[in-house]
Amino acid sequence: RFLVEKSCVLVGACDSRGGVHDPNGLDLGDLMKLKKAGRSVSEYDGARKIDSDAVIGLDCDIWIPAARPDVVNEDNVSDLKVKLILQGANIPITPGAEKILHERDVINLPDFIANAIGVICAAMEYQKARQAVAFQTISDKIRDNTRQVLEASRGKGVSLREAAMELAADRVRRAMDTRRWSVF
Repeated sequence: RFLVEKSCVLVGACDSRGGVHDPNGLDLGDLMKLKKAGRSVSEYDGARKIDSDAVIGLDCDIWIPAARPDVVNEDNVSDLKVKLILQGANIPITPGAEKILHERDVINLPDFIANAIGVICAAMEYQKARQAVAFQTISDKIRDNTRQVLEASRGKGVSLREAAMELAADRVRRAMDTRRWSVF
């Protein structure tokens, strides 16, 4: 939804019951109405019907796996024709497939960076932040974390996941250094 609001064209969508594709664009509002009614996106009128797994092979610039783990693996990663992957689901790409994507220079932002919205939002709710403040904080943190991971990846010649893991580990170590811990 946010990407469509920024003038991106949604060319494909799928759910567990099927998918649809239209290189000229799908109407997000119509897709959302279908889902709210408990129906499948495959019931969308005016687009080519596809199998759920066929969404992996669609030509697009940005691809967002947002539902289940291990969608992309070593057997189907070669089907991806994308420049950027934003992992919206938890662990949607296997480690072997991530390695192949890195070798192909596909920007593949790991799930715990791209999909940290829930954690950030929970922290903002705990602080009793207003909605506008929460949304701005989410935007700022995701943008800053993405920038840091991209810079570390390029600077060290490692995958985005390796750079993200190092960033996360450093933050956990720093947080632990600032607190007193006791073991029972």
